[in-house]
Amino acid sequence: MAYACDLCGKGHQSGHNVSHANNKTKRVFSPNLQTVKALVNGAAKRIRVCTRCLRSGLVKKAV
Repeated sequence: MAYACDLCGKGHQSGHNVSHANNKTKRVFSPNLQTVKALVNGAAKRIRVCTRCLRSGLVKKAV
């Protein structure tokens, strides 16, 4: 299973670490994923959701 949001699909992005000498090495920017118990098709299920989806109200939390 990929490290991505279950709702919007946001995943890893790649880029560079840049030193003072302007050396560039590969690095990965990971999304801020939270495990949430949410209602999916009327049933409570644990899903991994990015904080952008949580904040915008796309997730209906289960009690």
